[in-house]
Amino acid sequence: MKLHLLFITFIFVGTSFVMNAQQGFITGQITDGTTGELLPGVRVMVKNHKIGAYSDLDGGISIAVEQGIYDLQVTYMGYDTLIVNAIEVKPEQTTALDLLQIQSEASDFEEVVISANRKTNTENAILSLKQKSSNMIDGMSSAKFKKTGDSDAGAAMRRIPGVSLSDGKYIFIRGIGDRYSKTLLNGLEVPGLDPDRNTVQMDIFPTKMIDNIVVYKSASADLPADFTGGLIDISLNSAATESTRSIAMSTAFNPNYHFKDNYLTYEKSGADALAFGKNSREIPAENNIPFFAETIANPDGAKAKRYQQILGSFDPTLAAMESNSLMDMGIDANVGDLFKKKGYTIGYNFNVSYKNETKFYEDALFSRYGLSNDRNETSMEMREIQEGNYGENNVLLSGMLGLTLNTAKSKYNFNLLHLQNGTSTAGIFDYDKTDQGAVFSGFQHNLEYAERALSTVIVSGSHKLTNKNLELDWASSTSLSSIDNPDIRFTRYEERNDGSFNIGTESGFPERIWRELDEINTSAKVDLKKNLKLFGNEAQFKIGAMQSYKKREFKIRSFSINVRNVELTGDPNELFAEENLWPYNGDISKGTTFETPFIPVNPNQFESSVSSTGFYGLTEISPVKQLKIILGLRTEIYSQRYTGRDQLGTNVLNDDVVLEELGLFPSMNLVYSVSEKQNIRISYGKTTARPSFKELSYSEILDPITGRTFIGGLFRDANDVSGVEYWDGNLQSTSIHNFDLRWEMFHGRGQTFSISGFYKMFENPIEVVQFATQSGAFQPRNVGDGTVLGLEFEARQLLGFLSKNLDNFAFAMNVTLTQSQIELSSTEYESRVNNARAGQEIEEYRDMAGQAPWIVNGGIEYTGETGFGENLNIGVYYNVQGETLLFSGITDRPDIYTVPFHGVNMNISKRFGKKDQFNAGIMFKNILNSKKEAVFKSFEAEDEHFFSLRQGTTMSLKMSWNF
Repeated sequence: MKLHLLFITFIFVGTSFVMNAQQGFITGQITDGTTGELLPGVRVMVKNHKIGAYSDLDGGISIAVEQGIYDLQVTYMGYDTLIVNAIEVKPEQTTALDLLQIQSEASDFEEVVISANRKTNTENAILSLKQKSSNMIDGMSSAKFKKTGDSDAGAAMRRIPGVSLSDGKYIFIRGIGDRYSKTLLNGLEVPGLDPDRNTVQMDIFPTKMIDNIVVYKSASADLPADFTGGLIDISLNSAATESTRSIAMSTAFNPNYHFKDNYLTYEKSGADALAFGKNSREIPAENNIPFFAETIANPDGAKAKRYQQILGSFDPTLAAMESNSLMDMGIDANVGDLFKKKGYTIGYNFNVSYKNETKFYEDALFSRYGLSNDRNETSMEMREIQEGNYGENNVLLSGMLGLTLNTAKSKYNFNLLHLQNGTSTAGIFDYDKTDQGAVFSGFQHNLEYAERALSTVIVSGSHKLTNKNLELDWASSTSLSSIDNPDIRFTRYEERNDGSFNIGTESGFPERIWRELDEINTSAKVDLKKNLKLFGNEAQFKIGAMQSYKKREFKIRSFSINVRNVELTGDPNELFAEENLWPYNGDISKGTTFETPFIPVNPNQFESSVSSTGFYGLTEISPVKQLKIILGLRTEIYSQRYTGRDQLGTNVLNDDVVLEELGLFPSMNLVYSVSEKQNIRISYGKTTARPSFKELSYSEILDPITGRTFIGGLFRDANDVSGVEYWDGNLQSTSIHNFDLRWEMFHGRGQTFSISGFYKMFENPIEVVQFATQSGAFQPRNVGDGTVLGLEFEARQLLGFLSKNLDNFAFAMNVTLTQSQIELSSTEYESRVNNARAGQEIEEYRDMAGQAPWIVNGGIEYTGETGFGENLNIGVYYNVQGETLLFSGITDRPDIYTVPFHGVNMNISKRFGKKDQFNAGIMFKNILNSKKEAVFKSFEAEDEHFFSLRQGTTMSLKMSWNF
C-alpha cells in the first residue's frame, strides 16, 4: 500500500509540470464522406510544423498549438488527402472545425502512419492500426457498437477474429482457455463477478459503457506478464463526444426456457428482482451454537432451548416448485454531454442498465463413469448419474458514472462502476448411484442463490509535459467485490423397493450451506514515454511501474441435517415443518436435528493476500525505415500469503508465504514492412500463469447441482496404504515461452489476409484434474511440461469482386489449428499403465487440458447504404471448436472431453428516423439448437456423458431511442 501511495504522489508531482496557458487547440471529427462512418486512426498534421495527432476511436481530434493561423493536412489509407486552410487559433480558446469528410479514392492504398499508442478502431481503420501497430492486436470501438446494435461486450466480442466465448461470457483466444487469458479495465487489473477467473464476464458490460475493446495477442514489456493466449483491455466511456440521451429496451424468447408451466423455482423475496436477495436468507446463528450431544444430556436446559431456537429459525422451504417462466427483459438508459470552455473541455457519461433473464434446462444430465477392474472390459461403468430439470433466474443491475477533463496538454478521467448480480436456481433430479459399495436410487431437490457485487473507482490521467516529446500516463483503481451463497439447500431421498423413503449415510445427509467471499483490490501504474529520433527515423523509449494488492476473506459454514426416526413422505418441506423438529412430539430420540462441522474450528475458512510490483523498460527503434524493433524487459515481484488450515488441522498456516517469486519477462517484437501492403512480424515473450486464491488454498467447495467438489491445491492426494502419492500439494506458477511469426497482407479497403504460426512452451502448467482418492472431486495441480504448436489463418474480404450486387457484403474467417501435448509425470504414466485396457498402449504424452485442437470463426455481414437498406446491418456468425480435454483422468477415472458446439448466431439491426435516432434489432442465438456437452472417453469404449444441457434457440428484440 505504501508503494501504491508513492506512485500516486509521483503522479501528481509530475502533473505540476504540465503547462502552457498561452496555447489554444483545434478540435474536430473525421468521417467517411460516403458512408458517414466515424474514422479513428486518421493522421492529421499541421502543415510546415512537426505537430499533429491521430483521430481517436470516435473520429475526434484535438491538437494543441500556439496562437496563429494554420493549415491542416488529413491523410488516411485508401482516401484522398484533405487540406483545411486558414485555421485561426487564439490563446486559451478552442477552434472547433466543422465535420471533416474525406473521400475514398479509386486506388487501393495511400500511405498512412499509425500511432504507436495501442488503440483500436473500426472497420476500415482497424486494418490500418493492425498494419502499423508494434503489437499483434485486434479490437472494436464504440462506433462499431452503434452500427451493429450489440447490446453488451459479450455480443460484440464475437466479431473479433480469433476470439470465441464460453456461455456468451468468458473469452477464449486461439483456443486457449480462461487460465491463459486476462482482462483489464482501463489498463488496470480489477476483479470480475467471479474473481477466480482471469477474464471478466463480458456480458456484464453494456456497450454504452465502453469506449473500445482491444485484444493483444503477443507479449510486450508494458503489459502484465500473466497472460498467454490474449489480453483484453476494456476502456470505459468517461464522457460523451456530444450531448446524448438514450434509452433502450429489450426482450428475449427461447421455447426451451420461457412460458414453461413446469419451470422450477422456489419462494423468494421481492429483493431478488433487484439482485439484493441475500438479506432474506440470513444464517440462523453464527455463534453460541450447541452441539446436539449437549442437548441430549439436558433436554430441558438452556442449551437445548437455544438449539430449538436455532432449528426454528431455518427457512422451512426445501422443495422446488413448478411455476410459469416469463420472457427475458432488459432496459438501459444513458445520458452524457461535453462542454467546451475557454481553454478546456469537460464531459460526463452516466449509464444504468437492468437485465432479468430466465433459463430452464429440461432433461439436464450429470454423470460419473469409471473403468472396470477387469482390464479385458472396455465398456465404462456407470458410477453415478442424475437427470432432471432445473431453472435459473439471473438479474444484473449495473451503473457507471464517467467524468473527463481535457486541457491543451492534459486529460483526466474518473470512472465509478457498480455491478450487482443475483442468480437463483432450483432443480429436481432423479439420482442413481452404484459406487463404493452404495447402490441405490432416489431423487434430490436443490435450491441455491448467489449474490455478487463489484464496486470500482478508477482515476487516470495523460499529460504532455513541457518537453513536447515527453508524455506521462498514470492510473489508479480500488475495487471491492463480494460473492455470497446464502442458504444453499440440498435434500436427497433414497426410494426403497417397498415405496418408502429414507435419508441416511448412503443417500447423503441434507445440507444448508452459507458461503461468503469478500475481496479488496487496489492497483496503480505510471508510464513515462519519450519520443525521439534515431537513425533518422522515429523512435520511442518508455519506462513504467505498477503495483497491485489483493486480499480475500472466504468462509463456508454448513449445517448437516439429520432426520431421526421420523416417517418420511418424500416432500422435502417436511424436514423443517414445525411438527417434525426435534424433539418430535417430546421424544428426544426423534425429529430433525443439525450438526455444525464449522464449530469450534472452521477448516473451510481462509484469508489470503497477494502483493505484486512490476517495473519495465521498453525501446522502439527503426534502424532502417522498413524495420521496427521493439525490445523490452519487465520484472514482477510477486508474493502470496495464506491463513487457514486443512480439514484435520495437520497443517495450520498463519499469514505464511505460499508463493513468492521474482520474475524476469523479456519481450521482442520485430515488424518488417515488405511493402506498404505487406508485413512480416516476429515476436517472442516470456509470460506466466499463477494459481488463484481458491486454487492455492485448503478449501473444499461443493457444487450441489452437479454434486462435484473442488479441492484446493494445497491438499495432498495420496494412497498411503499403497505408497502412491498422486499430488504433493506444492502448487507453483507456470512459466511460458511464446514465439509468434506472422505474414499479413492488406489488399484493399477493409480487406486483409494473414497466416500466423505460434509455438508455446509451458513449464509446470496448471490443470484441474480428477482427485484420485475422492470420487467426484477435482483439484488444480502442476502437470508435466507441455507445448502448443499452432497455425492461424485470417481473411477479411469484400465480395464486390464477385459481383457488383455483392458490394455491400463482407466475409470474415479465422481458422486456428493447434497440436498440444503434455508430458506425463511418472505418477500419471504409471496410473494410466496400471489401468490400461487389454491391447491399449499408453504414450508418454497426452493433450493439454483446455487447449482446443482447432477453432473456426466465420461470418458474413451486409451493410446497406441506400433505400430501405440504408443503415441496415445484417450479420451471420459461426463458431465451433474441436473436441477439447476438459479434465485429465487418473487411476480408474477416464479423460473428459468437451463435444464440439456448433454455434450459429444472426444479428439484424437498423437505424432510422430523421436523425437516425432510432435503432431496432433482432438477434437469433444458437440457431442450430446445439447442446452443450462433455463426455468420458476411454479406449475402444462408447463415449458416456459427463454432462449434457439443451440450450435451445433464443430470439432477442431490442429497440433504442437517442434523443
